[in-house]
Amino acid sequence: MKTVQSPAVLQPVIDTLGLEVTAQDLAQDVGATTDLNTVLINISVDNESPVQAAAIAQAVANSLIRTVDTLEKPTSGGVSPVSLSVIKPAIAPPAPTSPNTRLNLVVGILVGIVAGVGLAVLRATLDTAIRGEVDVRRVTSAAILGGIAFDQDASKKPLLTQTAPQSPRAESFRQLRTNLQFANVAGQARTVLVTSSLPGEGKSTTATNLAISLAQAGQSVCLVDADLRRPMVNEYLGLDRSAGLTTALVGAADVSELLQPWGDNRLYVLTSGLIPPNPSELLGSDEMRSLVVRLEDLFDMVIIDAPPLLPVTDAAVLSQHVGGVVLIVGSHTVKQNDLARSLDALSMVDANVLGVVLNRLPLKGPDANSYSYYNYTSASRGRGASENAPFDSYHEMTLNDDAHVSDSELIPSRSKPARRFSRNDARDH
Repeated sequence: MKTVQSPAVLQPVIDTLGLEVTAQDLAQDVGATTDLNTVLINISVDNESPVQAAAIAQAVANSLIRTVDTLEKPTSGGVSPVSLSVIKPAIAPPAPTSPNTRLNLVVGILVGIVAGVGLAVLRATLDTAIRGEVDVRRVTSAAILGGIAFDQDASKKPLLTQTAPQSPRAESFRQLRTNLQFANVAGQARTVLVTSSLPGEGKSTTATNLAISLAQAGQSVCLVDADLRRPMVNEYLGLDRSAGLTTALVGAADVSELLQPWGDNRLYVLTSGLIPPNPSELLGSDEMRSLVVRLEDLFDMVIIDAPPLLPVTDAAVLSQHVGGVVLIVGSHTVKQNDLARSLDALSMVDANVLGVVLNRLPLKGPDANSYSYYNYTSASRGRGASENAPFDSYHEMTLNDDAHVSDSELIPSRSKPARRFSRNDARDH
């Protein structure tokens, strides 16, 4: 069959049809096969034009007959013992033989499905980012105190008082407040440290809003900004931090002179003060321990915003001075091994982990925030009693739930000066 693709056969074809190709190039488009147990030779030609393919195939057959007759003719003369003839002339095919669109489509779909499933499995195996409660449960059995849905406006309006009273975000913090009371039912954790594994998980906003929520429930609350590396509480609340925690720890002023009231509830804030060169040493000092004890004597609840656990040791050191730790877990921000390392760091110092809070949960999908059970608008208040029953039942289960106040009533006051006060001031303000 190699004779069919030889220049002896193909060059006459090129000359006859006036093709602008070489014999070697034409050989790549010409093929020959034989049927089993027959003497039939099938010549095939690939070409973009069906008419041109038929013409070349016919010319190749004619050239092969002449070439074989010449090659097999005896040197002494006479008739060639091998005789070839065309029994079926070449005709232009009605449809192209390639590409096979249907076959390619089926193969493409199957390959796409297999590749998609494979990539999904690979991604699920390699991507260890925490998205929801299921991922947290792979790492720890600690109580999940609540979930806070992602809010695009949170960067511009981070405070609980800047959102609608019945928004999902506001309900999330009220539920966090209730669940924290259940987790601390014995009342031993008068001071709660709020931290996270990595920066950017929302620990400062959570600590601030938790303190606001507790104050709205009627408790006297002190919010302490102990993140002496990147303090943010003063920016959220619009307070001055030139004098604060570090000022008290170095003995430059009494803590009662440094507390700043905020809002119309019994919420007082101890800002970070000036950033020191040795935050870990200050937070782990006996002065810090004594300060926490004194604040516990003055307030019903003390909330401390601490630095993240993994970059620095500040939070682990400070956790030894407090009654309990709440760990913020940013959805799609922290990985499972990071959460495990954070919990190990707290375990090494025998910290009392009250639970974790899932932050920035998506609003839709399997990992959506499922912790805010009810959300209603003012329009729903006019409905019948049966329609309001679920919401009423929810409030019967909530501890110390408070009446809602307008945003204007909770605008931070920059003009209120810090003042000295005693235990009675904190309780009866």
